[in-house]
Amino acid sequence: MTAQRQEANQMGARPHFRPGLAVIALLTASVSMGGGWLAGSGSVARATTTERVVTNRYSGLAIEGYDPLAYFIDARPEVGLPDFEAVEGGAVWRFTNEGNRASFVAHPEIYGPQYGGYDPVDLARGVTVGGSPMFWTVAGQRLYLFGREETRDAFAANPTPYVREATLRWPSLEDQLAQ
Repeated sequence: MTAQRQEANQMGARPHFRPGLAVIALLTASVSMGGGWLAGSGSVARATTTERVVTNRYSGLAIEGYDPLAYFIDARPEVGLPDFEAVEGGAVWRFTNEGNRASFVAHPEIYGPQYGGYDPVDLARGVTVGGSPMFWTVAGQRLYLFGREETRDAFAANPTPYVREATLRWPSLEDQLAQ
């Protein structure tokens, strides 16, 4: 202990608070805990890549609560409403109206994103990367979600080889995901 600190302690004074060290300590704690408190404060939650259907890890919503039928009907993402929900494949799906909900419940394999919402370009490479509801395309009357704009564009230019390879790899990759 330095002479100044020893003198301060003997006089009953408290050690000087250092805000810079406190910030470093908090950041270190955050990193060691996975950054959860930083990620949860106002930022968009990232999709999990350990489930068979990509869901928001905090809300349990599939495709971040967007209506999967809106991609077919309106050709754009539309946020679903809590009043029109269905549980399918271990995930909560939201819809803009009762008709969309009923159609999805009758045919989730048609209207749900292919490969559980995982990026088919990455699946073709043997990697599971959760798709985003903002990067999407409908090809062959099926909805595909992508993790990045680049993979969506590559897929849109020539979907056949990606679908073929992703379809071959999906069963073994799906088996590795949580149930």
